[in-house]
Amino acid sequence: MIPGFNPRQMQGMMSKLGIKQEEIQAKRVIIEKEDSNIIIENPQVIKIDMKGNESFQITGDVKEEQATSEEDIKQVIEKTQCSKEQAIQALKTSNGDLAEAILSLS
Repeated sequence: MIPGFNPRQMQGMMSKLGIKQEEIQAKRVIIEKEDSNIIIENPQVIKIDMKGNESFQITGDVKEEQATSEEDIKQVIEKTQCSKEQAIQALKTSNGDLAEAILSLS
């Protein structure tokens, strides 16, 4: 917010410019990247529509997790005869280190 501006005045100005805001109720936001995921817990999500172009503003508690590939999960299962859930947990615990995940289950 801009200091000295009344929130109602700000909304009126934004409306005149064709900018609409909408708060979206969300429990969690996940951004999937190639090698990891960004997870935002307790998010406050604002959808902004500016003349047909939508964007989102997200704030909250951010953490990053290594993504676990299906290939890594299959390798852990083959080497240790564990369940898929156990393989995923071991890979998360080892921060994606395949050898460490296998050793932890052996």
